[in-house]
Amino acid sequence: MWRRLMCGALGALLLSPAAATPAAPGHYLFAWAGDTNGQGQDFIAVIDADPASPGYGRAVASAASGIPTHQVHHTEYWMPESGLLFANDHKAGKTAVMDLRDPLHPKVHATFEDLDGYSHPHSFLRLPNGHVLASFQVEGRMSHGADHQMDHAGMAATVADVGAAPGVHGGLVEVDDDGHAVRAASTADPGRAADLLMAYSLLPLPDIDRVVVTNSSMRDEDKNGHTYQVFRLSDLKLLSTNDFDAPPGRYGEINPEEARRGPDGSVYVQTLGCGIERITDIASDHPRSKLVWQFPGSGCGVPNIISHYLIQSVPILHAIVVLDIRDGAHPVERTRLVPDPVLHPHWVGYDAKTRRLAVTGYDENRLYMLRFDPDTGALAIDTAFHDDKGKPGFDFDNRTWPHGWSGSAIAHGVVFSK
Repeated sequence: MWRRLMCGALGALLLSPAAATPAAPGHYLFAWAGDTNGQGQDFIAVIDADPASPGYGRAVASAASGIPTHQVHHTEYWMPESGLLFANDHKAGKTAVMDLRDPLHPKVHATFEDLDGYSHPHSFLRLPNGHVLASFQVEGRMSHGADHQMDHAGMAATVADVGAAPGVHGGLVEVDDDGHAVRAASTADPGRAADLLMAYSLLPLPDIDRVVVTNSSMRDEDKNGHTYQVFRLSDLKLLSTNDFDAPPGRYGEINPEEARRGPDGSVYVQTLGCGIERITDIASDHPRSKLVWQFPGSGCGVPNIISHYLIQSVPILHAIVVLDIRDGAHPVERTRLVPDPVLHPHWVGYDAKTRRLAVTGYDENRLYMLRFDPDTGALAIDTAFHDDKGKPGFDFDNRTWPHGWSGSAIAHGVVFSK
């Protein structure tokens, strides 16, 4: 329920999405992958994710995207009702909308690059009307395919057309399932003209008419990103730009990334500095953040919140860690699991239907499946999900894929079917 009446623009936002095509029987995991040698195309791999199936853990289909692999990157975090999944190659600046309504016959529905003057989208979150609200790193144009290495994993970068001058900023774009821009807004803030406000991720909060945006560069313009912004969802008006809490002697505010809503309505933000920042009072004129947890190391990746548990990948520990956030200001660690001592875990995707977590790493050509108990927070490796040699996980290395390509791949975004 909305807390107050919205303007006419928001009425259009709440239109029901088009009816989705019924999905094929079965339960599946969709892995967005790319050629590790950078010679092939990004593709979607469809893996049997039904624990009761005799083919559990086997690839059943795949489809090329038409996007040459540069940096296979983010998909949506959860399968949309439409069955049309947004997935990008960030370095290439290109996004595919993959039609997964028939999981055994995946295909490309649409593709797009820059939209409405913004380039290099990063994250995609659904709105009540079924459209996507996407964070774009740059307002203006960045050279696609240039030799810029991402510092997402700690590497240096060189930007071709947008220099490291003060004031680089990005934007938010509402996009329909055909890849067309509906409306857009800049992250530029006249009151902070020198700030680098490059939108990394975002979280729409329809019930309070807000969007939380995190600012962090995928390149090296801003190695110490530390801000978040609050927009009004109904008209995408920027309401505030705010600094994350930065206690002396800590680094947990550095490079904020993914925002997730907790059970108490506050928003938890994971940072590349392996901190967890908690934002409260978002609907007010003065939102506040507090660093409530610091994991060791850096490079912590895509988290998930399930019930009152925050699940976080921590590369230096090679572990998935579960925090109890019933008391949001004082989290407590409940579980820590190392799927493989060489894994540097990154993406954690959850499936409520089977209570499973799919985990991908920064550099490893293997995906792991974990069992999760949302009542206790316990984790365990699902050994029934294994490769042809009996090793837990799905092996992306040196294989022939159903769409005809042969080679080794690395998966990034993973999403379960409905």
